Amino acid sequence: MLWELEFIELTKVFGVKLIDTEDFLELITRFGFNLFISVLVVRYIYYPVTKRKDYLFTYLMFSVIVFFLCQLLSNVKLGLGFALGLFAIFGIIRYRTDPIPIKEMTYLFVVIGISAINGLANKKISYTELVFTNFMIAALTYGLEKVWLLKHESRQTVIMEKIELIKPENHQQLLEDLRERTGLNIHRTEIGRIDFLRDTARVRVFYYEEAGAYSSLQEETERRTNAE
Repeated sequence: MLWELEFIELTKVFGVKLIDTEDFLELITRFGFNLFISVLVVRYIYYPVTKRKDYLFTYLMFSVIVFFLCQLLSNVKLGLGFALGLFAIFGIIRYRTDPIPIKEMTYLFVVIGISAINGLANKKISYTELVFTNFMIAALTYGLEKVWLLKHESRQTVIMEKIELIKPENHQQLLEDLRERTGLNIHRTEIGRIDFLRDTARVRVFYYEEAGAYSSLQEETERRTNAE
């Protein structure tokens, strides 16, 4: 069995080894650890608060792709410039139909950072340092999301047909009308685009929701915004 393994390792295809057992085992170990940390942050910290399956898919796929990209190209002499280039490329990505909110962009940055750290870490960095760094990022994310920031402020954009309520003197009536219609405890609003031809206005509402709650208003608003 050992002889067969050594024979496979010595076998080359177009000058490239068919398998390097030590490097392959290291790749599997690093990938498993990186996936564990990414799932911990995305699935068990981010997702219970927002219930956004689209971003859950995006973050996990970003984590996998960035890790393999960094790991497999880590032997190329690109160094720090390569890592910063990845942040520059992925950090400016915006979706045409739905710009990424600042919080989701922060989670995207966290996922890319974790994957880049795990993928580019060389033999000069001990496994203890690597594990400590990953768990500190996860712990800080959990602390900010679950402990210190207990109230999660959400925002939605609604279309108001009662355009007279957007006047400053009618602000209290606007809040009461929105609370009655949406059933949300809205505490502040921002007036957006006003359409005098249709007598409508876009109003961004802000409210606090419990962890795990996901309003159907958000889904309906997103569908309407994308349709427009």
